[in-house]
Amino acid sequence: MKKEICTLFIALAIFSGCESKEPSQPPEADHLSVSPDVISINANGNTQILEVITNTGWTVSNVAEWCTITPTSSLGSTNVLVSATANHSKDTRTAVVTFTAGTASKTCTVTQETIPVPSYVPQGYTLVWQDEFNDPRLSDGKPAMPSTTKWWFETGASGWGNNELQNYIPRFSGQDTCAQIYNGTLKIIAKKVGSQVLSIRMNTIESWTYGYFEARLKLPSGKGTWPAFWMLPKNFVRWPDDGEIDIMEHVGYDPNNIVCSIHCKSYNHGIGTQKGATRRVATAITDFHIYAVEWTKDYIHGFVDGVRYFTFENDKKQNKDTWPFNVPFYMKLNLAWGGNWGGAQGVDESVLPATYEIDYVRVYQKN
Repeated sequence: MKKEICTLFIALAIFSGCESKEPSQPPEADHLSVSPDVISINANGNTQILEVITNTGWTVSNVAEWCTITPTSSLGSTNVLVSATANHSKDTRTAVVTFTAGTASKTCTVTQETIPVPSYVPQGYTLVWQDEFNDPRLSDGKPAMPSTTKWWFETGASGWGNNELQNYIPRFSGQDTCAQIYNGTLKIIAKKVGSQVLSIRMNTIESWTYGYFEARLKLPSGKGTWPAFWMLPKNFVRWPDDGEIDIMEHVGYDPNNIVCSIHCKSYNHGIGTQKGATRRVATAITDFHIYAVEWTKDYIHGFVDGVRYFTFENDKKQNKDTWPFNVPFYMKLNLAWGGNWGGAQGVDESVLPATYEIDYVRVYQKN
């Protein structure tokens, strides 16, 4: 009898234990929400807040180069900053940003309008040549490079008559390029590679007699930089006899002061008779500005953002020494390092790589 009671007690205890055990709960499903799911950033650039709500860790992917997400990962719910700088490209740009938390994912579409670019082209002129530098990235994801049907490249480390320190390389040299096109602009990059500073000096294949020549540029900063947008005659033989038109020059030790000038046999810096003018552009190294010359048979005028600040008139003496500007000229873009002017106050290699950014180059001639 005692044995039977003991057995019954044990059975009841086991049954009682089974009854009190709660059933196991399934794991909580991954949850993710992103709000808002569409963001518009103004053309001049700003920062907006995005709310990520989740019960686990999350990461972000598919971020365009122009769009910055901070942070790009976290544990749990977070406020995220979505930022972009000014959109100087020609088109509205869009980025689809993907947030992933475990098995859940959500997207946010970020759009940004382009900044309207004013036109300062004088009346009576028609566009005859342009390079907008809108080439897409190559199939391997690398930046595109300037078109060889529009540009040719000078190379070498010869000092270029000004004791410059850079070595100009071809459009592509081995594994290096200092001319990259992405996000709608050309970047000419001066950079230190080994013991050399590499850069680019590129020239239009076409040339023109008279016209309105302009480029939209953002200039590099730092002591030693010397960017230029200028012109030489197609059949150039001797400097300064054959003439030179400097649409824009800038040296890094004198930031935001822009120079427009001409050189010829009678008027050049070699003999202290150069003809030129300076204009201060307070944001030349932080924003894009339009630099131009209008060149006719009677005068050469220099402009920044439509404001004329330089004039050189034809003296009508039919003398090449004072007016060699009646033959075809081609355009040039380069970023020098150091030299008689660019390095007049030394160079600071800590500013390298330095980037000279070109939105477009255009040529207009009268109808």
